[in-house]
Amino acid sequence: MKYRQLTREQFESLHKEFAHFLASQKIDVTEWNAIKKDKPNVAEEEMNVFSDVVWDDVLTKTKYIAHFSKTSANLFKCEENEIYRIAINITWDINLLEQNGFEWLMQNPMDNSVEIFKGSKAYTNERNLEIFDLIEKGGSISKGEIFEYFNQLIS
Repeated sequence: MKYRQLTREQFESLHKEFAHFLASQKIDVTEWNAIKKDKPNVAEEEMNVFSDVVWDDVLTKTKYIAHFSKTSANLFKCEENEIYRIAINITWDINLLEQNGFEWLMQNPMDNSVEIFKGSKAYTNERNLEIFDLIEKGGSISKGEIFEYFNQLIS
């Protein structure tokens, strides 16, 4: 398996897509129920293959990742061959995970207590695997507005 199996909630939200996936392999509902009952390993493998297909599709479309902690933010722009990072550290006790902390940062990006670093690197592994790793470590797919906002400020 390339990534990880989707969660139960993710499978439930993608039940139609999973049904189409099974149908493309000529597996109908009756046969799927029999596979789950009689060949759980085969069912697990089908779920793993579907999960990889979904993850690959999502990750290929992903352009931005954001990861916030109490006093820092890591913003990523994921290009085809290179990933760009803006790291933001706050040097006083603030909580960027709360609305008022986040709003303070957005209104005071050039405050003396805000440290901003920018960098980039070529992917060392396959692009989608590196993006998946960022998500598994707590990053969230974003629309990129925050990355672009800070990128314009420091350019």
